[in-house]
Amino acid sequence: MISNIYNSYSNNNLLKAYFNNSGRSTSYNKIPVQQTQVSYPNQNVKSLYLEPGSSHTSWFYINDVHGKMTKMERIYSMAQQFDKTSASDTDFFKNISDDKVAKFKVSSGDISIGSNPNNNKVAYKFLDWCGFAATDLGNHEMDVAEPGDLSALLDNTKCKMLALNVETEPNSLLDGRFQKSIITENNGEKVGIIGIAPSDMFDRVKMSNSLSCIKVKNLEETIKLVQQEVDALRSQGINKIALLSHSGIDNDKKIIKATEGIDLIFGGHTHDLIEGIEEGKNLFYSKNGEPVIMTQAGKNGDYVGILNVDFDKDGVIKRAQNNVVKTSGYSRPLYVKDAVEKIIGKPEIVGRVGEAVPMPKHILIEDNPHGDLIADAMKAELGTDIAILNTGNIRGRFVSGTEVDSRLIADISPFEDKMMVLKLTEKQIVDAIKTGLELSFHSKNHKPGILLVSGMKYKCNRNGRLLNLEYIDKNNKSHIIDINNPDEKKTYTVAADDFFAMGGDNYLPSNLPKEQILKTLDFDKNKLACDYIKKLPQPFDVKPDGRLIIVD
Repeated sequence: MISNIYNSYSNNNLLKAYFNNSGRSTSYNKIPVQQTQVSYPNQNVKSLYLEPGSSHTSWFYINDVHGKMTKMERIYSMAQQFDKTSASDTDFFKNISDDKVAKFKVSSGDISIGSNPNNNKVAYKFLDWCGFAATDLGNHEMDVAEPGDLSALLDNTKCKMLALNVETEPNSLLDGRFQKSIITENNGEKVGIIGIAPSDMFDRVKMSNSLSCIKVKNLEETIKLVQQEVDALRSQGINKIALLSHSGIDNDKKIIKATEGIDLIFGGHTHDLIEGIEEGKNLFYSKNGEPVIMTQAGKNGDYVGILNVDFDKDGVIKRAQNNVVKTSGYSRPLYVKDAVEKIIGKPEIVGRVGEAVPMPKHILIEDNPHGDLIADAMKAELGTDIAILNTGNIRGRFVSGTEVDSRLIADISPFEDKMMVLKLTEKQIVDAIKTGLELSFHSKNHKPGILLVSGMKYKCNRNGRLLNLEYIDKNNKSHIIDINNPDEKKTYTVAADDFFAMGGDNYLPSNLPKEQILKTLDFDKNKLACDYIKKLPQPFDVKPDGRLIIVD
């Protein structure tokens, strides 16, 4: 029997995650679930609480925080409130005592980003400060170039790193560092948590010594391993199982349909923001017909999710409610901010913003003035003809009327790549821009992203076609480039990071001739941005200047 059972939070003094900014109860959806053999006249919600052997769980979840330290500080505040909120103060758990509701905190990968050791140390400490039981291995965890450095980070956190579908090189420093699953308990309720890494790991991360230590199974093999682990957990009497999946929303749907025994999937990687619960959107049915709920909470720590779930005695979902809330409304506790700065050091003030436009809605396929400023810094500080920067590098923004410090710059440009000065032909530059346009406008998630430029202007359409391109010389004189017949001998000096220069995301060939690599520098664009901003007239503005025009 299929029934509609739903609930919402009342407007009282609870964790604000249960409410939107206007203070009204968050929207909720009717949730079709498999009903038990017991009949409940008039769908009396209260009677469900009395079902013998029923379980009540509340899950605090995040994904793809990408090393955003200010967001981590806010999430810490939310995690503290989640812990302190009484279950009986909510409509969902009305009349249920705190000792009957099991609370869990989980992360679905990409907590860190880039290779900066102090920034990464903050990310792993954050997991402990908040009390996360487990996280899975995202692609950006592998930005840590040396396996010994990643191993040391794992040594210094209690949070378990899960990666069922990863094989490590025997006797490497990462051998044995990733678990398949854990069993964790709260208020007497045991749950199993499995984790999987993205099968496209090697497409999303710069090759490094850490990456050379691992192999990631493809999706078909991963599904088989997930089912084996589910079966192993169930053989131990665990009938409530969550999967932490940094595999993307489409792959998560495939996993649900091909397996049985998974109840919840906390997803990541594709940066989807899934609100509420709706059949066919994030409520599906497993191979044996039992309901499975999947979630994601966007990206960059902008949101936190709270998923409340009641299970029957057999571990089948009976009721659920999914809430997502913006982190921006929460404070950054001074003692947490101080703890972060003890690790990363006091930030240096480098300037002040006058006016700044918002971040573009679709950062991978729009001009981004926040990234344009970073590209200008690359070109100016390295003295090149042009600079090229992948839009995916930019993970933050400047804010009108605020001071800019080195911590903000690291937040905007977090990868800690090495800067390079290249000598590229006109044809190589045109081909790279075309590649970015064609791949990004034609892919579902717009990856890898179009290219931002300094010292150039270009126009394209939303079909990913380059329409015209200009080189702007150091005297501000424009030179039209023939995009249909670019010169294979004319060269320009180009500021870029080593990910782009070494063929990352296929903008350039993976092996540039040595004579085209003029310099390799042991710092990233965030240093260049700090040096550049100090020299600007203050305050400086962050606005579009027409260097990249996109037409229909």
